[in-house]
Amino acid sequence: MNKRMTTRMGRLAAWCGALGAALWLAGCAVTDVGRAPAIARGDTVAMLPIVNYTETPQAGLRAEAITESLLKTNGIASVKRYPASLNPETLFEPAERESVGKALEWARGERARYALTGAVQEWRYKVGVDGEPAVGISLQLIDVSSGDVVWSATGSDSGWSRESLSGTAQKLLRRLLAPLTQG
Repeated sequence: MNKRMTTRMGRLAAWCGALGAALWLAGCAVTDVGRAPAIARGDTVAMLPIVNYTETPQAGLRAEAITESLLKTNGIASVKRYPASLNPETLFEPAERESVGKALEWARGERARYALTGAVQEWRYKVGVDGEPAVGISLQLIDVSSGDVVWSATGSDSGWSRESLSGTAQKLLRRLLAPLTQG
């Protein structure tokens, strides 16, 4: 091989490697996050049910627990969780979440400024040799007094074969919730 051919092959290999890395990174996570309102120090955020649209029992409850913790670590001091009696999801018979409306009424009674709800679209380990964790979640921040959605975010992510499902969900939720900080 001559020097010119070697240089071309080297450039092609470098370009293919860069393209492959970019495609790999693009396939890891997809997120769309809206512009968040400024949450004042005295504002209370009510944690409402996160609807489970997966075949995984209690995926919504798991997402709620991680979300509530991340809200607090983002600096939102006043987070109130809805009463357990408003969540009809059980291990063996998940129910449709019309309870989000009831929980929003509860948030109004608690004089919360905002309410956070959402849906889990994917919460599983992919089938196959590696069994990577895969998570898909959508979130909505609601102005409790008007009922208007003032912010939303959605995303999906998958991890490596040795990563945990909850760890993958936590990383995704951290990215989705990043704009929600208390000032």
